[in-house]
Amino acid sequence: MQLEIRGLTKRFGSLTANDHIDLSVEPGEIHCLLGENGAGKSTLMNMLYGLLEPDEGEILADGEPLTIRSPGDAIDAGIGMVHQHFMLVPVFTVAENIMLGHEQTGLPGVLSRRKAAVLVGDLSERYGLSVDPDAKVADVSVGVQQRVEILKALIKDAEVLILDEPTAVLTPQETDELFTIMRQLRDSGTSIVFITHKLREVRAIADRITVIRRGKVVATAEPSASESELAELMVGREVSLTVDRSASVDIGDPVLEVRDLTIIDERGHTAVDHVSLDVRAGEVLGLAGVQGNGQTEFVAALLGLTEPATGTVALSGTDIGGYGPARSLRAGIGFVPEDRKHDGFVESFTVAENLVLDLYRHDEFSAGLQLRWDKIYENADHRIAEFDIRTQGSTEHVGSLSGGNQQKVVLARELSRPLRLLVASQPTRGLDVGSIEFVHKRIMAERENGTAVLIVSTELDEIVGLSDRVAVMYGGRVAGIVPPDTPREELGLLMAGVTPEGARHV
Repeated sequence: MQLEIRGLTKRFGSLTANDHIDLSVEPGEIHCLLGENGAGKSTLMNMLYGLLEPDEGEILADGEPLTIRSPGDAIDAGIGMVHQHFMLVPVFTVAENIMLGHEQTGLPGVLSRRKAAVLVGDLSERYGLSVDPDAKVADVSVGVQQRVEILKALIKDAEVLILDEPTAVLTPQETDELFTIMRQLRDSGTSIVFITHKLREVRAIADRITVIRRGKVVATAEPSASESELAELMVGREVSLTVDRSASVDIGDPVLEVRDLTIIDERGHTAVDHVSLDVRAGEVLGLAGVQGNGQTEFVAALLGLTEPATGTVALSGTDIGGYGPARSLRAGIGFVPEDRKHDGFVESFTVAENLVLDLYRHDEFSAGLQLRWDKIYENADHRIAEFDIRTQGSTEHVGSLSGGNQQKVVLARELSRPLRLLVASQPTRGLDVGSIEFVHKRIMAERENGTAVLIVSTELDEIVGLSDRVAVMYGGRVAGIVPPDTPREELGLLMAGVTPEGARHV
């Protein structure tokens, strides 16, 4: 099916999210939609999928106008969508999630789980999307959950598949697997609209690229375009894709000292296994590894969110093991959580309120029992400008912002006060190249100010670019602590739990 968008426009009050967008997707094509956060990519696709109605313009399939007022209309027209945040029921099985809405029955009115499992098994084999139909979604990896979402669309005979930021929560290995699946789908005639802001991925998978900036199409490019060219089209200015580490910094005494830390998770498994490490003043320590090797539990223990079975955590020589999150933050720890949606902000609070979540007791923002709203809004206006948060104003609820702009709110709050230690888990997850450049500069500024910085990231380029030392976690243990110029092959072996012969530990 050839899909065409002509003059599609969507306004939210005074904000024009999409401004007369023209776009075509050819049969059997991977068409990448590239743009900054808040550029209007998701709004455009939500209109295509019937979640929003356009104010102007039309959608055509094979030259014939389509009327899409709901996801049901889109599905009937052969359009499927996999959202950035998965729409799955965790307590249901894989088969139950895929068949939801058109369940299989045996006897009249009686659901047949066996029929559903067989149908899902056949579908997964046909498309090379390996899943266990009987597994509960809550028990499978994020990569498998994404396969389930794709199968949900394919079982409804989707000819055009929209993937909205599909790699945002995937490991590098899972991303490679997804790309293999996308190529197989393309070769079988399925058209794919791939929404992303990751330049390397665009160049690796796209047949054609459309760049959107501030709600308008600014260019159509070929995947042969360089990352620098694509970044400039996205942002509208030249963007540095490498971290500037030219400033010399005197690395001081240890600020964070972790000794023999062991954490037992809710299932009784050892998530962190006798880990010891230091982070020194003026140093960035990068914590690398495939997600699920204890990094999340390790960071939770640093903030007092998890009680360790053994070991100690000290900040500037003071044991903070019993502090808890609030006291740890007051002690000078800045925290950017891995899951911003659950741990980074309150969706129903405004941007202004979220920017002072851990600061509202300060004299600047309160007087006795009264909040100083004038100062809170003044602070918000300043941070919105400084961090380029794309919002309609400081009174907009954070839940209505794009994922990248929600992350900017968290970063703006945590990087806008004096810190001894910055703990940042996946600090640029969901951010575009312009925002990543800004965040990396702010992290380097913290380093230059003498702050100890711990970065946890599954993006190896980010770890290598920012870090003075790289600690690799595997199976809950530190497999090695090595210099950032360590060859990628060696880092890859450490991430797989293999210590290469002659590895340089620092």
